Amino acid sequence: MLTDQQKKSIQTAYSQFLAGRSLKARYGQKLMVAAIARTIGSIAQDGAGERDHGKTDGEHICVVEAGTGTGKTVAYLLAAIPLAQAHDKTLVVSTATVALQEQIIHKDLPEVARHSGLKFDFSLAKGRGRYLCLSKLDQLLTEFSGNGIGTSMGLYEDELPQIGEDSANLYRDMADKLATGKWDGDRDNWSDTIEVEDWGRVTTDHRQCSGRRCPHVTNCSFFRARESLGKTRVIVANHDLLLADLALGGGAILPPPEECIYVLDEAHHLPDKALNHFSHHSRVGASTGWLDQANKNLGQMLGEIGDGAEIDRCGEQLPALLTSAKQGLEQMWPLIEELCEFEDERGNTVRHRFEGGVVPESLMQLAEKLREDFDELEALLGKMLQAAQRLLDDPHSPVPAVDLERWYPQLGSWYGRAEANLQLWANYARPDAEGALPQARWVTLVDWGGSMDFEVCSSPILAGKTLEYSLWRRCFGAVLTSATLTALGRFDRLKMRAGTPDNACYEVVPSPFDFSRAKLQVPASAVDAGDADAHTNALVDSLPGLLEGEGGALVLFSSRRQMETVYESLPGTWHNRILMQGQQSRQRLLELHREAVDGGTGSVLFGLASFAEGVDLPGNYCRHVVIAKLPFAVPDDPIEAALAEWIEARGGNPFMQITVPDAALKLVQACGRLLRAEGDEGMITLLDRRIVTRRYGRAILDSLPPFTRHIV
Repeated sequence: MLTDQQKKSIQTAYSQFLAGRSLKARYGQKLMVAAIARTIGSIAQDGAGERDHGKTDGEHICVVEAGTGTGKTVAYLLAAIPLAQAHDKTLVVSTATVALQEQIIHKDLPEVARHSGLKFDFSLAKGRGRYLCLSKLDQLLTEFSGNGIGTSMGLYEDELPQIGEDSANLYRDMADKLATGKWDGDRDNWSDTIEVEDWGRVTTDHRQCSGRRCPHVTNCSFFRARESLGKTRVIVANHDLLLADLALGGGAILPPPEECIYVLDEAHHLPDKALNHFSHHSRVGASTGWLDQANKNLGQMLGEIGDGAEIDRCGEQLPALLTSAKQGLEQMWPLIEELCEFEDERGNTVRHRFEGGVVPESLMQLAEKLREDFDELEALLGKMLQAAQRLLDDPHSPVPAVDLERWYPQLGSWYGRAEANLQLWANYARPDAEGALPQARWVTLVDWGGSMDFEVCSSPILAGKTLEYSLWRRCFGAVLTSATLTALGRFDRLKMRAGTPDNACYEVVPSPFDFSRAKLQVPASAVDAGDADAHTNALVDSLPGLLEGEGGALVLFSSRRQMETVYESLPGTWHNRILMQGQQSRQRLLELHREAVDGGTGSVLFGLASFAEGVDLPGNYCRHVVIAKLPFAVPDDPIEAALAEWIEARGGNPFMQITVPDAALKLVQACGRLLRAEGDEGMITLLDRRIVTRRYGRAILDSLPPFTRHIV
């Protein structure tokens, strides 16, 4: 149980922090500190100081929904740091976004350290993909100097476009700023936005990185950042990095879960991010081209790094396997064309989903052949990588280090692609086990540079079981928090999607905001959004009257097509006042919006789902939030469709169990854009009559904060 010493340490730190910042205690914040203290402080331990799994199944997990203004970051830091120290564990704070990660590392933790009296050190952990690979940049610049515009590629070279002059200038600028100390190689510290394709050529993954053997290791920004991790007991990471570590078995990047107390901020993002990490995909045409190119490059590679031993022995077996796998993929192309019907009825991505995750027998048989080929390829390439590592470590290596260093990333890339294809085709080659959760399986038609390709995909329909076994059961303790963890007033959605145990501690702590300062209205002009054309016409008619006046407004749409149609249909005078998502970067739009409001001209932001969360426009920057329609998910997402199919097969109601709770949570997030500080006030307008006329509308309304309502 929580000891008196632990309780005193937390109380003292909290009191000192409030005094140092001249703040008053917030009721919800105190409740959150108490919930974390009770949960983590009461973890039963065995004689070796490890968690007693038999006595604390789920009781070491604390889930806290804390509304905007609660001060949850301070609450979990002041509670968890003393408890992590008392249990001799590492505290890992994980966020969904790099922005919050950096806020915690640059603002919140320094303030806690300065004012609480707690003594601790902390460091920032980001994935390898956020850092520049000096080796790749050096190779690109070498090609530029010898051949003009280069053609070297990044992680998946055949999936990146050719390098243009603008990109070449960017890489030269990177090199100059690195040399003069004006940049540290961290993507997030670059002064401008870097396009995904440009960054992909100069970053790397763990397969392609030669690690401490790399000649650039002493100047490597990634390894410089990593050096501090082992020395600190408070680490700020993000969900992607945490999940990548778990996918590698845990303890590969961060400390092992058994040695960690986790705080998962923005925890409502964790299930979707987990699905991304545990899914598999491969492009048929791109992989065919890669295998062909690898076969062509193999002779040159062996000529330069052949060792007369393992590399050569494995290399001699590769041509036949590369050819066999290529032939299998060439057979896959017409088979997909024969079996799959690609339809696009709503202007969305064109794809074919296999109902129930059941793959046709002919495709399953070909997938088994591909699984066998890629299994052998992965094994051979793995042996070659290990042999190359040994040669890099050997001061008397018969192979020049410069050649090994040049070819090592290429070998790692081949190995990574063989591994990815093996995982995908193994998933397609076997039916799901009886009684197990089915996999979602689908094929997406991809347009890449004017050419067509098939992307074959698979994913679990829920991440709960994976998170249960890889994280919840293993970790010493965990805190999950967000402003939106409940849906329709219950934690059932989170339990299903994240797999948190039933007997965990679940708490909802109140926000300090006076929600009566916000008025929620459904005007008479609102129509049923189920009739798309009538709804769009009603928006065009209603918005000018609703958006009159000074100050800022935010209009949230569920469809880009509808947003653009409404924008084009409004009187031309409104175009000078409206800033629409897609016209410029999100950050620039927000800057222009603030400038316009500060200048007294008023400004209206038109945005999609990404503007319904994480946008902070306090005070006069947002006096009115207009929500065009209830945020029901687009029904063609293959994972959600497969999940609905599974629930229906078990006698459930997917609409009431998935669609409505998801929409309720998203509506809470959208409404949360209005009140960002305790003194804020304004209007929320919902222009979808279904909130009144449909039977689920009352449940969604009741899940919202207690706004003042005006519904006609």
